[in-house]
Amino acid sequence: MRTHPFSRSAARSLIVAACALTCLAAEAATIKIQSRDPAGFGFNDTTPATPVGGNPGTTVGEQRMFVYRHVADIWEKNLDSNVEIVVSAGWEALTCTANSATLGSAGAWNIWHDFPGGKPGTWYPQALANKLAGTNLSAGQPDDGTGYGNVDIKTQFNINLGKPDCLAGNGFYLGVDGNAGGQVNFAATLLHELGHGLGFSVVSVSTSSGARLNAAGTAFVQTGGLPSYWEEFMYDNTAKKSWLNMTSPERRASAINPMQLAWTGKNAVAGAAMLAPLRQFKATSPTGPLPTMDYNVSPFGKLPQLGGFGVLANIVTQAGELGPGCSPFDTANAVAVRGKVPIISRGGCTFALKVKNAQDAGAVAVILANNVAGALVPGGADPSVTIPSIGVTQAEGALLKEAVTNAVKYGSRSKPGSVSAILMNDPVRKAGADLAGRPLLYTPNPLIGGSSVSHWDVTAFPNLLMEPSINADLTLELVPPKDLTLPLFKDIGW
Repeated sequence: MRTHPFSRSAARSLIVAACALTCLAAEAATIKIQSRDPAGFGFNDTTPATPVGGNPGTTVGEQRMFVYRHVADIWEKNLDSNVEIVVSAGWEALTCTANSATLGSAGAWNIWHDFPGGKPGTWYPQALANKLAGTNLSAGQPDDGTGYGNVDIKTQFNINLGKPDCLAGNGFYLGVDGNAGGQVNFAATLLHELGHGLGFSVVSVSTSSGARLNAAGTAFVQTGGLPSYWEEFMYDNTAKKSWLNMTSPERRASAINPMQLAWTGKNAVAGAAMLAPLRQFKATSPTGPLPTMDYNVSPFGKLPQLGGFGVLANIVTQAGELGPGCSPFDTANAVAVRGKVPIISRGGCTFALKVKNAQDAGAVAVILANNVAGALVPGGADPSVTIPSIGVTQAEGALLKEAVTNAVKYGSRSKPGSVSAILMNDPVRKAGADLAGRPLLYTPNPLIGGSSVSHWDVTAFPNLLMEPSINADLTLELVPPKDLTLPLFKDIGW
C-alpha cells in the first residue's frame, strides 16, 4: 500500500498589498527538478540499463530522471503559472516488507496564508500560493539547513522496491508507455505524488483529530486555527455541512464517514459525468431477496457479466493457512466451491492469490469481502487468473455468508438451498459519486493516515489517478473522460 505523509510544512504568511505581479497574464507552468541524491545513488545510479518503453536512458539513474522529466512536462502543459515550481527529488529507503511497500511520497514543503491573490485567513501549498500571488513567496528567506528549505515540493521514492524484502519482484517500471505488466508504473506513481505536492491535499488539517493548523504554523489546534483551501469544497452528506463550517470533532467524524464526503467544486462535479454507472447486485435466498449491494471489480481476471452470477458458497478456512483462501484448497473446500462462487474474506495474502486458489479448485467466480468497514476495491495482477471477482464491504460479506449458511437447511439432502445473485447497473448513480453526482473523497473507517481525505474514493470507476492506489488501468491523462485531477485543480485556483 502506498502511504502519503503530509510532509514537513514550513508555515509562512505574507501580509502585503497586492502587487502588479498578480495581474500578469498566466502562462504554462515551469517545473525545475533539483536532485538531492549523492553520487552513484538514485538519479545518479550508473548501473547499465536497456532502454525500455520509450525511455532512452542507458543507466538506471538516467532512466529514473527521464521519467521524472517526462511527468514534470505533463504537469507543465496542464497548469498555468508565471512562477517557476521547484521540486526537490530523491530516492530513499522507505518502509518495506516482502509483501508490501511504501512506493513514495510527496508534499508541499512550504505553505502560506494571507498573501495577495489568496483567500484571507486560509492555508495554501506554496506552488499554488505562488501562482495566485504572481511571485515566489519564499524568495530570499534563509534556508532551514536542509538545502531545500525554499522549494515548493519535496518528493522521495523507494530505492529498495522490488528487492526480496521490499515487495519482492515488483520494482518500478521505468518505461513511459504504460506497459508496466506486474511492475509498479513509476510514471503514474510520480504523476500522482506530484499531484499531492501541487495541491491535491487537505494540507493543514489533522484528519485524526479534525484540528486545524494555527496561524503561526506551529501546532494543530481544536479551535482558532486557519482553514485549508480545500475545506469549502468538502461537503459531508451525513452532517450536511462543509468542512469550512464544522468543528474539529465534526471534521474528525467526517474523515471516517465512508462514501459520504463529497467534493462540490463545479469543475470536478461537471467532470464526474465521466464516471460509469454504479455496479450493484441483488442476491436472493430461499427466504427472500437480500438488500441490493454495491460492488467493485478486480483488475485481474475477466469482467463479470451483467445478468447472472451463479451460486454463492461459503469457504471453510483451512487449518494453518495465513488467511482465508491463501493456500491451495483441500479436498473438502474444493468440493464445496466447484462450479460455484465462494465468498472469501480479505487478509493474509494478495487478492489475486485468493482468487487463483479458488479458480484452481473449480470456482467460477469469487466474491471478496472486506475485513474492515468501507468499500473494497481489490488490487493486484495475475495473468493466470481467468475468472471474475468482485469486492464488497465487510457488512455485505457477513450478510451474504449468513444467508448462505441459513440457506443450506432449505431444499433436499442432495440439493440443499442456495443463494444466487444477479449483477446490474444502477440507472441513476455513478461509481465514486454521491446521489447528487458529486465525486467522493476517500474516508475509510478506520482512518488511514496520509491517505484518508486527500484522495478520490476507491469506488470511482474508471479508476482515477488520485485514488490511494496506483491501478493498472491508469493513463497519464489528467482530464475527462480519463480523469478528474485537472478539474479539481481548476476548482482550487490553478
